[in-house]
Amino acid sequence: MGFLEKIFAGNVLYYPGCLTKFVAKDIEDNYKKILQKIGIDFIQLKDLEVCCGSPIFNAGHKKEAIELAEKNLKTFKEHGIKKIITSCPACYKTFSVDYPKLIKDWNIKVEHITITIDRAIKEKKISPKNLHLKFTYHDPCHLSKHCKIIKEPREILKNIGELKEMRLSGENSFCCGAGSGVKNNYKELANEIAIEKNKMIKETNCKTVITTCPMCYLHLKENSKDIEVKELSEVIK
Repeated sequence: MGFLEKIFAGNVLYYPGCLTKFVAKDIEDNYKKILQKIGIDFIQLKDLEVCCGSPIFNAGHKKEAIELAEKNLKTFKEHGIKKIITSCPACYKTFSVDYPKLIKDWNIKVEHITITIDRAIKEKKISPKNLHLKFTYHDPCHLSKHCKIIKEPREILKNIGELKEMRLSGENSFCCGAGSGVKNNYKELANEIAIEKNKMIKETNCKTVITTCPMCYLHLKENSKDIEVKELSEVIK
């Protein structure tokens, strides 16, 4: 893309989300490498961007969520952002579903990175290595239940091995237990839910579970002693 074309097309922002940015930094690095391999010319705003507002919006603090949304919109506009690619399901849901309802003039295209990667594979821009894994896939609630992104992660994962579905999956997927503030406010309950999730994973006879959410990834990893927990970016080689 030429210089003038880029000016008129605007910038693509990779927005990792707070948990990925500050806790799961390896995942951020993985996705940056994947986007570069695909050939996407993206920017990052790092400390200029603020939290998308998902946690406080879900906790009922609408006014504060609107303030964060307006601050982000101002920053995005100042940097010519026309499209956001995010690897966080909660951020994707917030940007694509909540922001249009919370603030005026929100016209930025938002794409979850599984859609980006799936399209790149189909266009033969990348070709994931078959790792000959037998695994199951955990659907993050924000991605599956709220945004109906169910097919794309599976289309990606069929390239790396054999997927065994859990008893409850897709829109009916059983939560990992960490979301909506449960992990922070009711840790014992969150862990109990994760243990139930582990039982479903084991029913598939798979020793590996893959997910596309940093919170699910970290929480399941914390509560899965005999199951290997992987984030999608770790298996795209």
